Amino acid sequence: MPIVRNLGRAASQLLQSSGCGCGLSLVPVRAIGVSPRQVASDASFHSVTFSESDHPRVLITGGLGQLGVGLAKLLRKRFGKNNVILSDIRKPADNVFYSGPFIFADILDYKNLREIVVNNRITWLFHYSALLSAVGEANVPLARAVNITGLHNVLDIAAEHNLRLFVPSTIGAFGPTSPRDPTPDLCIQRPRTIYGVSKVHAELMGEYYHYRYGLDFRCLRYPGIISADSQPGGGTTDYAVQIFHDAIKTGKFKCYLRPDTRLPMMYIDDCLKATLEVMEAPAEALTMRTYNISAMSFTPEELAQEVQKYVPELQMTYNVDQVRQAIADSWPMNFDDSNARRDWGWKHDYDLPELVTTMFSYLGSDSRIAQAN
Repeated sequence: MPIVRNLGRAASQLLQSSGCGCGLSLVPVRAIGVSPRQVASDASFHSVTFSESDHPRVLITGGLGQLGVGLAKLLRKRFGKNNVILSDIRKPADNVFYSGPFIFADILDYKNLREIVVNNRITWLFHYSALLSAVGEANVPLARAVNITGLHNVLDIAAEHNLRLFVPSTIGAFGPTSPRDPTPDLCIQRPRTIYGVSKVHAELMGEYYHYRYGLDFRCLRYPGIISADSQPGGGTTDYAVQIFHDAIKTGKFKCYLRPDTRLPMMYIDDCLKATLEVMEAPAEALTMRTYNISAMSFTPEELAQEVQKYVPELQMTYNVDQVRQAIADSWPMNFDDSNARRDWGWKHDYDLPELVTTMFSYLGSDSRIAQAN
């Protein structure tokens, strides 16, 4: 491809001779096609199929977030401890570090990420690195870099090395003009957060790479995820985690959403189960690249009523955060996940009562539960 090489050389010379002194020539040069990977117009990539004795080699990016550690634990039970590598740019806790392979991986460092995939013979990649909704609105440039530029790096590397790639999406990929009750898989999507915009971008880019290059891209739109073993991370639905911590510690909770704000939610075990199921589903069973998944849908008021069965003295007050309330008001109230249930047999295990009981059990309020019972 001499024309592309000449264009890359000319662009590099122009950037080096400019007076900006920014030293960013490598980024635009790679963007116009002189990266180590040249995708031919007739390229066709296919995922490797695995026998029972030939497990996938897994890399999880952003692994110290809400879902990564739990996913690593689930995958290590299934595929073996040493076949699942957790990665992040933060220092892991001792129990995480010693539970299985951990590696530093910055998704904005294309070369390093590529070396990790090659050196560790990665075949499955779960891409969890992202800034969530409220955090992203507070730092849009960083969210744009992590959520979009990082995604581009991952897509290129996954296509080059025939990886099966999972990228989570979210209820935040919908906007105020989307149908909200229920929200189908395919409808208008006009989100109003950088987080939501980046997730729509991820869905479309993954689908494009699938049809253009044969990349085995798989994506689930998660509802709000609730878990006991991670702290709230700045998401709009995180009130549904914080309420349990505050109920146990102080018996008081101040909610930043209106009491009637209905959003789809899911317990983390269901979320991880769905993620593994869609990754293991036969390619011919999938009729789309991105699926809604759902389990339950509730309001802060309904959640508080269920929590008060175990903590009767809970005092629930409301101090509405206009930013997060506006975000929640633009999101679905209920997900239509009938396609996931039809195509690959998705079925949730936890409804609201089971969720609340499980959360209190994990958070150490056995005495409260015993008293309530």
